[in-house]
Amino acid sequence: MQFLIFIIAFPLLWLVSILPFRIFYWLSDCIYVLVYHVIGYRKKTVRENLALALPNLTDKERLVIEKKSYHHLCDMFLEMVKTMTISSEEMNKRFTITNIELIKEYEKKGKSIMLIASHYASWEWLITLNQKLSVKGVAVYKKLANKYFDKLVRDIRSKYNTELVPTSLTIPLISQNKKDNIQCMYGLASDQSPKIDRIFHWESFMGIEVPVHTGPEMLSKKYDMTVVFAKVKKLKRGYYELTIVPLSDDPKSVPDFGITHKYIKEVEKQIREAPEYYFWTHKRWKHRK
Repeated sequence: MQFLIFIIAFPLLWLVSILPFRIFYWLSDCIYVLVYHVIGYRKKTVRENLALALPNLTDKERLVIEKKSYHHLCDMFLEMVKTMTISSEEMNKRFTITNIELIKEYEKKGKSIMLIASHYASWEWLITLNQKLSVKGVAVYKKLANKYFDKLVRDIRSKYNTELVPTSLTIPLISQNKKDNIQCMYGLASDQSPKIDRIFHWESFMGIEVPVHTGPEMLSKKYDMTVVFAKVKKLKRGYYELTIVPLSDDPKSVPDFGITHKYIKEVEKQIREAPEYYFWTHKRWKHRK
């Protein structure tokens, strides 16, 4: 059944990926109508999240953000499909990096790098950064249930010098690379809500006390990695800009949860600057004090 679903869906995805951008985004607009107005995908969750995180805005103002966020959501998921066939030249034109020299300086120090991202703007096209590294890029991800699509995703990322590692294998891989003196950049998106049995720390996120992931900080301290934040800004439709924000070059010297706190504050800044580009459909505030 998995293979049947794959062979039916793959040609459609490939056809979408080769569409000219003008038609590509017209299709995204059509999908928006279906997702938002017809299906109403997670509309209740989005409205609850916006009300919790942005209580200072009026209902009318939050509704504007809500609709814009669904437009962006449809764009972003189609852009994920576009990754199948987009050229490196086109990708580099559409996803620029403002301070790549900072990463180059960190590479020279010989330590691995922990890059923490958020579900904002385009975390998918962050993979273009790995083409500019002299070290290997490793992205932590949740393995897909369909093994054929899972392989497809891994094959696509490999074109960008990126190795995907399931969350369950992250620690063994980092540990082995440390023993073998292999320098890497590890990328994680850590703004989701952790499972209730894995809560170690609470932080104020958009004014609400919530549990937060502390894995990136703990791994950085244990394996002595430089920690940076991937600040992605949407310039216009289909164009993004990445700025590397230093969090710590010596994580062991930072008090416990200090790096996690810095990360959360950086995510907040992104959201407050342009809330319509955050991934409001996930249940980020389902556990709260």
